[in-house]
Amino acid sequence: MNRFNRLFRSPDCRAVIPFFTLGDPTPEASLRLITAAIDAGADAVELEFPFPDPITDGPVNQRSKQRALRAGVTYASCVEMVRAIRKAHPDIPIGLLLCYNLLFTRGDSAYRELADIGVDAVVCPDLPIHGSADHVAKLCEAGLGSIQMAAPYTPDERCRQLIRKSSAFTCVIGTTGANEHLGADALARVQRLAADAEGPVVVGFGVSKASQVRELWEAGAHGVIIGSLFSLEIEKHLNDITAPIDYVAGFIREVQAGRTRLDFTTIA
Repeated sequence: MNRFNRLFRSPDCRAVIPFFTLGDPTPEASLRLITAAIDAGADAVELEFPFPDPITDGPVNQRSKQRALRAGVTYASCVEMVRAIRKAHPDIPIGLLLCYNLLFTRGDSAYRELADIGVDAVVCPDLPIHGSADHVAKLCEAGLGSIQMAAPYTPDERCRQLIRKSSAFTCVIGTTGANEHLGADALARVQRLAADAEGPVVVGFGVSKASQVRELWEAGAHGVIIGSLFSLEIEKHLNDITAPIDYVAGFIREVQAGRTRLDFTTIA
């Protein structure tokens, strides 16, 4: 049982999960941002090894990868950053997003290395489920959880298949980028999937407000990932990392403060 299994052990769990590109805008600043998010009360973190050709990101997160790569971030330096995060925060669940090519070219040892540095679960957005049997087997052998990803237009039945194949959680994504309003269709989709899900459903729908996290929780999402909003804040303040650090910490504290106003036992 990895840390995500423990986090989502209760069906009433509602988690806030910040997402960061490792090394954005610099490795040192990245570690400070991630630490601030955890210290502010993040329930887990989702981290990405930057790759020159991301396939699931909108423009904001694409630029975050470009900044990290320009700062000299490599696979090896990402490994060391995760190692440092795990050493400082032994209990926080860590999910990792990276392109399958990065694992495939390194072979079985890469899976063992990720487990050794404290990663709990992995998602490869460029690897479809029907071609992932070998990958999932290697994750299992290394003691890593499998995260499956459902795209905005993935049919509900296929989403349910993905949920059944996930051993950590399933990430249901919407349109990337921070959105002012959540559409009724997005909330309805989360409600449908979470109502009869056989495992945790975590969503990322371009959250831009703390109130939207609570809306998604109330719709039944077991967790909400916030990424583009924080990437945009980093982009606005590249010469003053204290500003996005304060913003990220403040946002997470606001979300967690709002948790006390929700009665999750009444949520389907």
